[in-house]
Amino acid sequence: GFNHHKVYPWLFILPQLLITAVFFIWPAANAVVQSFKFSDAFGLHQGFAGWSNFTDLFQDPSYLKAVWVTLVIVVSLTVITMSLGLFMASLVSQRKRSAGFYKTLLIWPYAIAPAVAAILWRFLCHPTLGWLTAFLKPLGISFDYVNHAGQALLVIILTASWQQFSYNFLFYYAALKAVPQCLIDAAIMDGASAWQRFWRIILPILSPTSFFLLIMNVIYGFFDTFGIIQIMTHGGPGNSTSNLIYKVYQDGFEGMDLGSSSAQSVLLMILVIVITLAQFKYLERKVHYE
Repeated sequence: GFNHHKVYPWLFILPQLLITAVFFIWPAANAVVQSFKFSDAFGLHQGFAGWSNFTDLFQDPSYLKAVWVTLVIVVSLTVITMSLGLFMASLVSQRKRSAGFYKTLLIWPYAIAPAVAAILWRFLCHPTLGWLTAFLKPLGISFDYVNHAGQALLVIILTASWQQFSYNFLFYYAALKAVPQCLIDAAIMDGASAWQRFWRIILPILSPTSFFLLIMNVIYGFFDTFGIIQIMTHGGPGNSTSNLIYKVYQDGFEGMDLGSSSAQSVLLMILVIVITLAQFKYLERKVHYE
């Protein structure tokens, strides 16, 4: 007869399975197939390219530069957002009456889309009209991120960190509120200093949250920085802010080289999977779950 206990669960997860298949599995499979082909700009004629799309990438200086830019953005973003998020969460968690006020202010940036955040920081850092430029000029600092490669990369990192910081703050704040007060009181009675209490008690308890945020920040740095780069610098000057995800867009949609763009997206997908698996294999051992 009809066994609804077996059928109903599949009916509930069917919409999610369809969405995953249509918007992830099928495009990913199509990208893998396209990465082994070459075609004209209009996609009218295609041929089998073998591994040439992949081997050509490692001989392309602009691709190797995009790898370096991506690593710089990901590492800088992760360090800034996690350290600043934990620091601000520690300060706010000690407040009593004003905690809600500060929490609301610090969460607001996450409600802003990356592209909107980029527009705000674009006005803030404008070479002639920006507030930051006006502030640095009396100090003798010439700020023009449009033409200065190092400043452009710094602005991208700061904008992405500002937008992602609230995510880290929120999780660290919730994790700090879950730390058993009895452990802190016992450490105080044993004569432990504030730094010892943080390093030996609070930080190990926060390790599951830190591990989760590490993975999420790395993924954000690889993918969600696209909108910020597109709005603020368009990968310039001189491809100094073109990371891997933006180079996929440049070569695929602007350069109309679908084969190379697909090969880049496949390598990017493999790279993120490898980094995530490495984090689970080597870093999760140091995570202390209660």
